[in-house]
Amino acid sequence: MPEILAPAGSYEALTAALRCGADAVYIGGKDFSARQSAANFDINEMKQAAELCHLYGAKLYLTVNTILLDEEISDFAGFICDAANAGIDACIVQDMGAAEIIRKAVPDMPLHGSTQMTIHTKEGVLWAKEHGFCRVVVARELSRQEILPLTKCGIEIEQFVHGALCMSVSGQCCLSALIGSRSANRGRCAQACRLPFSSCGNKNASCLSLKDLSLVQHMDSLIADGIASLKIEGRMKRPEYVAAAVTALKDARDGKTPDMDALKAVFSRSGFTDGYYTGKRNDMFGVRAKDDVTAANDVLPKLRNLYQKPPHPAALNIHVQIKAGVPAKITGQDQDGNSVTVYGDIPQPAMKKATDKEQLERQLSKLGDTIYKLENLHCECDGISMLPASSLNALRRELTEKLDSLRIKNNTPAYIIENCTCKKEKPASAANDMPFLRFRVKNEYQLQAIRLAENESCIIPMELAKKICPDERYILQPPRFVPDEKNTTEKLKVLYEKGFNKLLCENPAHIRLGKNIGFTLFGGMDLHTSNSVSAEFFGNEGVSDILLSPELTLKQALAITNTVPSGIYAYGKLAAMLMRECPIKNESGCKKCTGSLTDRTKRKFSVICSGNYTELLNSVPVWMADRLPELSGCGFILVDFTDESPDDVKHIADAYRYGSEYKPDNFTRGLLYRGIESRKKGK
Repeated sequence: MPEILAPAGSYEALTAALRCGADAVYIGGKDFSARQSAANFDINEMKQAAELCHLYGAKLYLTVNTILLDEEISDFAGFICDAANAGIDACIVQDMGAAEIIRKAVPDMPLHGSTQMTIHTKEGVLWAKEHGFCRVVVARELSRQEILPLTKCGIEIEQFVHGALCMSVSGQCCLSALIGSRSANRGRCAQACRLPFSSCGNKNASCLSLKDLSLVQHMDSLIADGIASLKIEGRMKRPEYVAAAVTALKDARDGKTPDMDALKAVFSRSGFTDGYYTGKRNDMFGVRAKDDVTAANDVLPKLRNLYQKPPHPAALNIHVQIKAGVPAKITGQDQDGNSVTVYGDIPQPAMKKATDKEQLERQLSKLGDTIYKLENLHCECDGISMLPASSLNALRRELTEKLDSLRIKNNTPAYIIENCTCKKEKPASAANDMPFLRFRVKNEYQLQAIRLAENESCIIPMELAKKICPDERYILQPPRFVPDEKNTTEKLKVLYEKGFNKLLCENPAHIRLGKNIGFTLFGGMDLHTSNSVSAEFFGNEGVSDILLSPELTLKQALAITNTVPSGIYAYGKLAAMLMRECPIKNESGCKKCTGSLTDRTKRKFSVICSGNYTELLNSVPVWMADRLPELSGCGFILVDFTDESPDDVKHIADAYRYGSEYKPDNFTRGLLYRGIESRKKGK
């Protein structure tokens, strides 16, 4: 049976999850968590949480699924060591730099690949397995038929089955960062997607807001497919929500009828959707309406009752010995084989009635404040001795306390903690070197307008490569989201045989696929490289150079040290979202496509359709052509063309080559100077 994995943003939510039957709980620490607005847990609270989980026989997973900065590496290593000592069972990670630090600090810590790694194909899952991950949380944008092959890769597959759905593919959203410097990849998402956006001027439309996901009623399929863990989203949600979701999933797993009305009432956005699971993608969009909020008031007291008292999941077998002249002896053993023995007072001669099985069962079954229930009682009573009820009660309390301690001890992992130091390599380029230019185009007209120089390179789509001759300056870009990996692989093989030998890698699957075919690899922006450890990792993976995260400031980017060149995004409309579902198609239909969305401030965001996925572009481009000297020291700069005309392409390319006076009417410096909020609000 699959594990039911519950979220907990507070200790009360953790208690609710365990008392309602969760097999595992995931939490965040005060730092390095993708939900920094949750209450979260400090190290002492984490230790208490681990003890409670291990008492129940459940697992505790720690989310450290944010991208790290160089200045945080030492603190992160210390935090991981403290968390390991607190007794967590695994770490959920996004940043490969974070994964490398965990491996060095706590070599035997199990690693789960976060959904923010955008692993959604067989090649990606196999890559994770080969790199020491024991579980992958697959992208939420997959259908059942797309997930099924991933379960055959010899690694655990965790799937989101209930909770909020993001419009963007997880890990590939910069909207909150670009609009308000609050990065989703740093745990500070402001949920800008829930605000009004429209393709046709409807000020009340929220066409980037999806309904909440619920696959509770697909439980039979999830079990049949071998999903290892059923994940509930919601570390920001109240304990009643956690209780309702865990209870519904447990009932469905046990073959009972779940209370979907209560689940919908406690939190939903215009009801639920099964998202991408069936492949139909019907009725996916919704907002949190007033009726949704008021519906919760009626069910909260009922849901609160689900976790007010401890359940009794641990069956207890007790053996009692009451004999004259020797201390009373009680041995208790739970269903997991944990056994303890306690000794009490020497029994007194019975004046009226000797202690018998009936009295023992009456006293020893009073286990209401524990997790135990009396399953079997075996007695050895001599028939002439008596032990007072107070002595029996004291023995019962001592027995359960010692059994609690033993259960916690036996369920708590013991790790090897290493002295972790992360050595920085020398920069690949000298501080006064001017970067070389790399362009990216969408079509052949833009490519022709650039007129590449010998020392320049250009990223081109696979489809464009079919129409042109190979050139050493060309780097192929595979789809950012690959629903049909077999077809993509065959196309790449054909292009490789044609003479194209360089490949841009935007996710782990691209790295494995490119290596197997024989391509020279280049790291893309979607890898979110934001620290020197991550850059070094991808360098060791064989990438020739790597484009750094656009969420870094210029100062932070130039401080990245690595043995391969690193680049900076210096021009273009940054992709604010990578979407599998098209918001315009939903609101207006493809025939009435306007090609853009407008927000409540009248800013227009272009929408680019790439067939299997859609990209929402920032409203204005990044512009750095007038500040080229400040970019010296980075390995290369990327000039990224999306919807520009050939004439604009020529002017922009020349501006970055020669520093001309050309400048777009409206532009931004991106995050290169203003940066993003710290993981700690207000800093």
